[in-house]
Amino acid sequence: MKRLIILLLAGLVTFIPLAGCAPEEEAPIGMAVEFMDHAASAYIAQDKGWFVEEGLKLTAYESYVTGMALASALARGDIQVAYICLVPAINAYANAEVPIKIVAGTHKYGYGLLVNPDRIKTVEDLGKPGIRIGCVREGGAVDVLLHKTIGKYNLDKDKILDNIRRMNPPKQVLAIKTGQLDAAFLPEQWATMAEEFGFKMLLMSQDVWPEMQGSVLVVRKT
Repeated sequence: MKRLIILLLAGLVTFIPLAGCAPEEEAPIGMAVEFMDHAASAYIAQDKGWFVEEGLKLTAYESYVTGMALASALARGDIQVAYICLVPAINAYANAEVPIKIVAGTHKYGYGLLVNPDRIKTVEDLGKPGIRIGCVREGGAVDVLLHKTIGKYNLDKDKILDNIRRMNPPKQVLAIKTGQLDAAFLPEQWATMAEEFGFKMLLMSQDVWPEMQGSVLVVRKT
């Protein structure tokens, strides 16, 4: 009996370390960014290998054309980490109940109102009949900037919204180049690109919303 007990204890002693030291499976980390220079820090970190140096093994590194598309990917669970504009991140958390947590801010501002200077001289001109204004769909950061502009300058909301053409930033720049828009609410780098086609920066986000937080780094809780 004594020998049996010793053998059992020996077996337990052998078994416990094996169970405790079994290698844990690394959880996959999918990271995504918005396709704009707001995510410059993520691109630099990837290029310089800083993620690898910190022991982060990314299984995916994707780019989405808008924050709303990125928020949808977070909601589906396609990705676990994202550099995303604050507004769509809040919408994903508050309206879709996506279990995300903001861990850091990455920049402030970075949005603007670009106009054709031959058609628009003042902010009030946005409400003129026939003025075509580009903006991302509802829920984006520049859509919020649009509504903040309406409120700050006491513009006629119905008139302005009647002039809005909903499209993503690349399509807005293409529409500007082909003469199909008179104004556009855009994030950078798209705003600078619009200036290259003759548009003028009429308002920047810091003019409309002091201390506006731009993008943030979020993680999806499991």
